[in-house]
Amino acid sequence: MWFWPLSSTLPPRIDVTRADIERVVAVFYKRIRGHPTLGPVFAKSIPATRDAWAPHEAKIANFWANAILHERSYSGNPMAVHMSTPHVHAEHFPIWLDLFEECLRDILTPPQADSFNAFARRIGRGLQMGMIYRNPDPDQPPSLL
Repeated sequence: MWFWPLSSTLPPRIDVTRADIERVVAVFYKRIRGHPTLGPVFAKSIPATRDAWAPHEAKIANFWANAILHERSYSGNPMAVHMSTPHVHAEHFPIWLDLFEECLRDILTPPQADSFNAFARRIGRGLQMGMIYRNPDPDQPPSLL
């Protein structure tokens, strides 16, 4: 059995840099703020000021840097956050993922965008499934639709 040596660093999952990730995140959230469906959803959680968006964008850049570059710069639980936000619903995820893919394709090379998009869609599907089975009323059985 072969193990990755502890003294080495893991290679990135995708051939992108921290700067690439930060650029994707900045462009994505700029587009989110103007999006007719997603903009109002995010506005319920993040005030419309740039100062309010900066910490969120930094946290999301850290999430992707952790997931892709193994930076260990992110601390949080995306599923718990999405599950506890009542105005985020499963039907938002396909819209989110399509907009994210558009940003990836506008910023990165096609191979980078393809890899990042596939990874984001795997994560997004997991979050979406959690939202589908979220039970907003603890006195009711879960919806299995």
